[in-house]
Amino acid sequence: MLSQWESFLKNLGIWVGSFTQFSPSGEQLEDIPSRLTLESLNNHQSARLTLQREGLQDLVLEFSTLAKSLLFFENGAFSQGAIQFSPFSEFGAEFGFIHENRRLRIVQLFDINNHLRKLTLIREYREGTQLDERPPLTIEALLGKWEGEAITIYPDLREPNVYQTTMNLQLDLSGKLIQSINFGNYPTITSTATINSNRTQLTFNKNPDNPIQVLMLPDGASATFPVKAQLNQSLFLEVGWLIQPDLRQRLIRSYNDKGEWTSLTLVTERKIN
Repeated sequence: MLSQWESFLKNLGIWVGSFTQFSPSGEQLEDIPSRLTLESLNNHQSARLTLQREGLQDLVLEFSTLAKSLLFFENGAFSQGAIQFSPFSEFGAEFGFIHENRRLRIVQLFDINNHLRKLTLIREYREGTQLDERPPLTIEALLGKWEGEAITIYPDLREPNVYQTTMNLQLDLSGKLIQSINFGNYPTITSTATINSNRTQLTFNKNPDNPIQVLMLPDGASATFPVKAQLNQSLFLEVGWLIQPDLRQRLIRSYNDKGEWTSLTLVTERKIN
């Protein structure tokens, strides 16, 4: 098993792309070209991050350890963010995928009233290669049966859990989305979502006091978050990336009812029909 540092090193390189900000309703606000250099130092014992964004001051960081708020999977996927959700403080997380010469990252930031304040989509490709961007995600691209594997890792670095997953997505006669998900031996969870008029936003109202929203984004990306993060209730933040028409990955960052970050899950699934 790779160490966290060895897994981080999968992200080394020069990544060219852009930071695109969206409102909570999915409206694009701005798009800023970027260039991120991740290089190893001292025979891979430390690293330097240099972020250049058009119109902004460069950010340079050198480090030899990883923050406790950050976890990596062996394929280089990761998430970093708040360790604790608490009232009257900003809350959020970043999620990152890597596939061949592409990276896709999403940052979800909440305001002090626990509503999503903004969402940033970061699309990157290795310098010297082609962007090869995916089409914007659609509901139709997600319909069908998906099977895959989930890996859950923990902040205390205990042994990961690995289990099989299935997900069925279909439309009912009224045009609502029906989602059925199964993780390992746990009971199947079925929920229903309404679809907005331009078919770029889903709202799951299984818990009317805490609906869950999904935004469809460019490059096959999606972002899932509570309409309002609630105190004394467990919550999760999720992002997805449709890498190929039949291959999708999802990252899920989970918090318990005390607001404590408890785990990070990577789901890799393929459409079978």
